[in-house]
Amino acid sequence: MRKEPLKIKLHEADICVVGGGIGGLFTAISAARNGAKVVLMHDRPVLGGNASSEIRMWISGAGSRIRDLQETGIMEELLLKNMHRNPTRNFSTWDALLYEMVRFEENIDLILNCTCCDASEANGHITAVKGFQLTTYLWHEVRAKIFVDCSGDSILAPLTGAEYRVGREAKSEFQEEFAVEKADTHTMGMSLMLQCRETDHPISYSPPSWAYDFPDDAAMRHKPHDLYAVNTNFYWIELGGLQNSIEDTEEIRDELLKIAFGVWDHIKNHGDHGAENWELEWVGFLPGKRESRRYVGDYVLTQQDVEQCTPFPDTIAYGGWPIDNHLPGGFYIDSADGKHQQKRRLCEPYSIPLRALYSKNIDNLMFAGRNISASHIAFSSTRVMGTVGVIGQAAGTAAAIAVRYGLSPRETADQKIAEIQQTLMEDDCFLPGLHRTVSPLAQCAILSCEYGDCSRLLNGIDRRIWGNDNGYFGKTNKAITYTFDRPTHVKGVRLVFDSDLDREYTDGNPDGLNHSSVLFFPLNHNGTSFGFPRCLIKHYRIEIEDETGVRRVAVEVTDNHLRFVKHMLNVTVKAVHFIPLSTYHSEQKNNDYGCATAHLFNYEIF
Repeated sequence: MRKEPLKIKLHEADICVVGGGIGGLFTAISAARNGAKVVLMHDRPVLGGNASSEIRMWISGAGSRIRDLQETGIMEELLLKNMHRNPTRNFSTWDALLYEMVRFEENIDLILNCTCCDASEANGHITAVKGFQLTTYLWHEVRAKIFVDCSGDSILAPLTGAEYRVGREAKSEFQEEFAVEKADTHTMGMSLMLQCRETDHPISYSPPSWAYDFPDDAAMRHKPHDLYAVNTNFYWIELGGLQNSIEDTEEIRDELLKIAFGVWDHIKNHGDHGAENWELEWVGFLPGKRESRRYVGDYVLTQQDVEQCTPFPDTIAYGGWPIDNHLPGGFYIDSADGKHQQKRRLCEPYSIPLRALYSKNIDNLMFAGRNISASHIAFSSTRVMGTVGVIGQAAGTAAAIAVRYGLSPRETADQKIAEIQQTLMEDDCFLPGLHRTVSPLAQCAILSCEYGDCSRLLNGIDRRIWGNDNGYFGKTNKAITYTFDRPTHVKGVRLVFDSDLDREYTDGNPDGLNHSSVLFFPLNHNGTSFGFPRCLIKHYRIEIEDETGVRRVAVEVTDNHLRFVKHMLNVTVKAVHFIPLSTYHSEQKNNDYGCATAHLFNYEIF
């Protein structure tokens, strides 16, 4: 019989995103929402990368460590949707939510189970990438104007000749305090997650014959393994830093499995760990990778930048996770004296410049995720998924604006940075040191309220930060109103509610933070439904008043679960009224309208 070559399916797009982890997800969504036609190619069946059900690491970022700095924009949208629809933090529901946000976003063509393995490049310009899809045995070729590598391992670097680096820089290069004296190719390792649950009856455990035996804590290198430290994830089941963190991944995975099952054997069968009723529910077979290739951009972020909060004119994102440098030995470094990590707490958010998100030598290549242009030490902070998410939203926004004006990423950073920054802040992203520009229409209208002082709704800062609330405290059923001296066309309304970024008043979450998932289930948390921010406005109306004085309801939302909302009106009016009717707290307490506090950061017409 005649051989049949595998078919090639062609895709045309403005922007091709390679990799569907949190950085790739947010890049694709933000680019699509800003008008670009996007193809997202991802090599796994589920989205989310290290946050997916295949690896099960929760999302951490600046907001996990520093009050008021929870990442907003698409990140808070995702986390609120998860809290609303997934109160038990089920991983299948989480996977479905990530899938939904991409698959049903207009302007995104999603290609799953497709590994990028070729690229067409000439004279420092990429024209296409090609990937093989395991489920269909098809080749997918994507032609685009801009390519954004969110693969983590920076697959487009070797395929295109883009400049990159691997490992640790010498102290002489950037004069970083934590750098090594002599550069090497060592990296942070990769980890396997465990999911465990406490039951109400004893459960025995027999390890596989190939698991390592750890008879005592010394054999375990004194790693912390308290089952009742809620949301422990055994990050220290980590290897690979002394090997090639790409080429040796399969071998490293095998060793991690031997360690993981040996660790559970130690907990169950060696010493009293209070684990008699505990069950090993799940073990990851895909390691969560921390570090491999990092691209080189027009700027390389350093330890000094993240510690001293270097101001950048092209700030497009921020971080706040501490320097958290896992040393290459991983599991085999003794943890008794803390020498397995270099850590330093940061005091404020630091800025990340757009120049660290595009290639130094490939003119239409950008990147978002753990592979941005940063030194090994700076990377130890920027690598976490909360920060990766805001970097992704910034990269997608910048790429869409570049396409809109027919510019390269470098030209866009030079010519359109103010537009990129304002677009990001308009989409509810926080940028240190910058204020969002309030719409001219809101500035020329008369703003009034039936209760309190609503002037701060127009200060261009949409969160509590640095000791200032920046919001409006009102009462439910009390209107906030824009009035005009003549009939005026209003395109829409922008709203930013208080979603309790610090998660101080969110019932049921074991540690008060915003984890997307839970890996360890003590018995007293079995069946727990984790709460939703009680202060969020749930029910509200927007009413408009026409030139004859007739007032009618234009919008009514009875089950809001988002922090940031825009409503398109396209009406000519004399007044626009916003009336908060209830919060989640007031409905739980059965308070009458008018008795509950309504807190929001922005109500703005445009």
